[in-house]
Parts: sequence; structure tokens; C-alpha cells
Amino acid sequence: MTLLKLSLMAFSFVFWAAGLTMLIIGLWAKVSLGSYLALSASGYPSAPAILLATGVAVIIWGFLGCFGAATEHRGLLRAYSAFLAAVLAAGLAAGLSALLYRQTLARGFQAGLRQALLAYGEDDAVADALDALQRALSCCGVQSYRDWLASPWGRQQNGSVPLSCCRDRRGCRRSPPDARRLHRDGCFGRVSAFVGSNMFYVATAALGLALLQLVGIVLACLLAARAPAHLLGTTTPP
Repeated sequence: MTLLKLSLMAFSFVFWAAGLTMLIIGLWAKVSLGSYLALSASGYPSAPAILLATGVAVIIWGFLGCFGAATEHRGLLRAYSAFLAAVLAAGLAAGLSALLYRQTLARGFQAGLRQALLAYGEDDAVADALDALQRALSCCGVQSYRDWLASPWGRQQNGSVPLSCCRDRRGCRRSPPDARRLHRDGCFGRVSAFVGSNMFYVATAALGLALLQLVGIVLACLLAARAPAHLLGTTTPP
């Protein structure tokens, strides 16, 4: 019984730490990636908010799970196992959705980039986000710098490209631009390559988290089954 209690308390601490990590990542994504995510035509802008909400919920329930294990509170342990099962189901559903609809999500991001090119010069927020993306990823346009030449802004600039496309400013803004002085890769290709190269690590982390939650569910259910029927120290009448 003591070993089971300590095991669940240790799991709850790890679960609480995972929630804190999600909260930190959500805050970082909200602050650092918000402008990039806004370029997508899909539902990416809600991702930081989902991480923040999930992180807060996991932190709270991680504490309650540890408290339930320490006090052997049967009702709290059952609620904790139910919460773990709900988080597991939601995580698996989100992972499967991302896997099954990855092409749709990719097309949404590509469409968002094209819309940003069309709005460049008219919407300062979009222009700043696109410039920041091109500088950060050393990319230019959606597929290549030629996307800028066909854009409304590019035609107004007599076939030029933004400075964020330039590797070397000398001769970069002339019309037509010198391709040797520009970032050659398109931003969509850069993002797709980054996601593809890290998909294995994301899938591995998701699988590990799912297995960890299964362990927590089993521990909580076992401890709840062996715990005395009480509510915060008061026993139920026979």
C-alpha cells in the first residue's frame, strides 16, 4: 500500500511538472510565435491558448492527484484517474487528427502565406510577421522569391522583393533582383522540412506521454480500490 501510494505521488509530481512545461511552452509560443502562427489560414493561432489551458489544468490536477494519494481519498483518486483518461483520449484524438489532416493543415499554412503576400504593404502586422518569418528561416516567398515578383506589392515596386529576402543588401532591391543575393528556399518548404524532420521526435514524445498516463490511471485505480471509503477523514456510516 505504501509503495503504491509513493508511486502515485511520484507520478503526480511528474505529471505536475509536465503541466508546468506545457504552460511555459504555451507562454513562449504565445509571445514568440504568435505572429508566425497568425500567418496560417488554419486554426494554428489557437494552439498556444490550448497549451496554456491544458498546462493549467494539468498543474491543478497534478496537485490534487498528489493530495489524493497522500490522503488515500477514494473519490479524489477516482476523479484523478478519470481526468487522466480524459487527457489521454484528448491527446490521442489531437495526435490522430494532426496525422490524418496534416496535408490539410499544410495547405492551410500555404494559403495563409499566399494571403500574406497579397496583403503585404496594406497590413503592417502581416508584413511584420512575414518579414520576421523570412529573416528567421532564411527563406523568401512561398515557394521561391518569384512569388514576390507576381504579388501586388512586387508589381508596385517594379518587380522587387522585401529586404527580408536578402542575404546581401547590395543589389538586392534592384529590379529584377539578383537571385544570388536572395534566400533561395521558399518559406513553405522550409517549414515543411522542419516539421517533417522533427515528426519522429514529436511522435515519440506523444507515445511516451500516453504510456505515462496509462501508468497513472492504473496506479490511481489500484489505490482507490484499496483505500478506505472516507471523505476528507470522515468515514461513511455502515
